[in-house]
Amino acid sequence: MLKIYIVITVVMSIITFVMYGVDKRRAQRNKWRISEFTLIIFSLLGGSIGALIGMKAFHHKTKKLKFKVLIPLTLIIWILFGVFIIYIY
Repeated sequence: MLKIYIVITVVMSIITFVMYGVDKRRAQRNKWRISEFTLIIFSLLGGSIGALIGMKAFHHKTKKLKFKVLIPLTLIIWILFGVFIIYIY
C-alpha cells in the first residue's frame, strides 16, 4: 500500500508541476488555459507537492487566495494519509 501511495504522489506531482508550467506559459501568450478547477483537482489527487513547487518555480497562482489555502491544505491531507498508511495500515 505504501508503494502505491508513493507512486501516486510522485506521478501526480510531476504531472501537476508540468501543468502549472504549461498554464503559466499559455497565460503569457494569451492562449487557452488550464482551468483553476483542474489544477486544484490534480493537487487533490496527489499532486500537491508538484503544485506547490510549480507555484514557486513559475510564480504562478501565488497571489490567488484559494491556491494559497487549498494547495497547502491538500498537501497536509496527503501527508496525514501517508502517516495513516505507515502507522495504521
